[in-house]
Amino acid sequence: MLGKNSNFTTGKIYSSVIAKERRGDYLGRTVQVIPHITNEIKKALTAGVSGPDVDVAITEIGGTVGDIESLPFLEACRQFALERPKDDVLFVHLTLLPYLRASGELKTKPTQHSVGKLREIGIQPDILVCRTEQPMTEEMGDKISLFCNVRKECVIEERDVDFSIYEVPVDLIHKGFDRLIVDMLDLDCEPVTDLVDWLDMLKRIQTIDREIEIAIVGKYVELHDAYKSIYEALAHAGIGNNCTIKLRKVRAEDVHNKGVQTLEGVAGVLVPGGFGERGLEGKIEAIRWARENGVPFFGICLGMQCAVIEYARNVLNLEGAHTLEHSPHTPHPVISLMDDQNGVEKGGTMRLGAYDCALKPGTLAHQLYAADTVDERHRHRYEFNNAYREQFEASRMSLSGTNPERDLVEIVEIPDHPFFIGVQFHPEFKSRPLEPQVIFRGFVAAALARTKGQQKPSNTHKSSAKA
Repeated sequence: MLGKNSNFTTGKIYSSVIAKERRGDYLGRTVQVIPHITNEIKKALTAGVSGPDVDVAITEIGGTVGDIESLPFLEACRQFALERPKDDVLFVHLTLLPYLRASGELKTKPTQHSVGKLREIGIQPDILVCRTEQPMTEEMGDKISLFCNVRKECVIEERDVDFSIYEVPVDLIHKGFDRLIVDMLDLDCEPVTDLVDWLDMLKRIQTIDREIEIAIVGKYVELHDAYKSIYEALAHAGIGNNCTIKLRKVRAEDVHNKGVQTLEGVAGVLVPGGFGERGLEGKIEAIRWARENGVPFFGICLGMQCAVIEYARNVLNLEGAHTLEHSPHTPHPVISLMDDQNGVEKGGTMRLGAYDCALKPGTLAHQLYAADTVDERHRHRYEFNNAYREQFEASRMSLSGTNPERDLVEIVEIPDHPFFIGVQFHPEFKSRPLEPQVIFRGFVAAALARTKGQQKPSNTHKSSAKA
């Protein structure tokens, strides 16, 4: 299960060390990378993975071998392995075999140099996974094994897959990757990995013969990874609805500058989260277009806040309605800070992590989740202003989800719209290929129904309320 100890950044590590130094935990000793920073990283490696249900903790070290940023982390991993029995730690190194089209050959030098850098600091990879566009020859595998000091059967080719990234686990298992790990860590496991449900999913992906186009109206659409989790959640929902998702990435500024014709023809509009004022008015205009034209709409975090602003301006006639984040003097701050955040410095004050959300019976959110209470992950600072709740609830907008502890609005929706929902949290983080997140699944189902010219289908998909 993922939790707050499933991710550690450099800032988090250094912040913890500095806090300890200020408390006097080091008794006045000089704080150094070794041992203080590396010790903190080693603690992070095992944080949250104790207990009888945990057999293996998988730790991914980001970045590139040789970069100065990753050196303390790699040094900590070296120490971590040295302090434990030999069969308790396994190093898997992902490398690239670049293909030179001009000469038509794969090059192994980058892999050799990368492994060489690791060995310089005392880490010997046990398994190499080699990313490549073209097939490796047996001779190439022998060469990598020899020069990288890795057994030949532990040099795994990971060639680009044909139609879906979800083929990769199957490909790795066919090449014995799972058995290598089990044998090297001396684990007691089943002789064959059960892939029945995964293979069934891949088969369904291959036979999909219908497509819908979803517009992502965002600030960072030029950077594919910025909304990667949302794109994947949409793909999962597409699998769940037996359709392919075609993404139309629309710059929010273009909607504002060129008009809503940039959205014509899409089956649904999704406005994701983000920070900063740029593109805000374009998002609001896109939401208005979706609301007035009966186009399925899904707003996430800032996308939900933009939906509230749009509704306040154009339905409740609250002229100048805005968020205090970007308009401190707005006459109608429908999005504002919680009272206990006023005057507080921004650092470390976001509403972060999982919070409960109580769902109003009879609403779309309640129907989709099939539960009275759920928990979802948050990452934001500003909230729906409760001073305006009565005005919204007296109109056609339903405040269908609230946090029971703080009485904060988590979900808004318009009941007489084919599909119009905004959430303050980030549901994309819990979506999985075999279990699409329920709001994404419902959104895609509504978009599919619009494409077919049908009425909005009821979504009977059940999902566990707690993750």
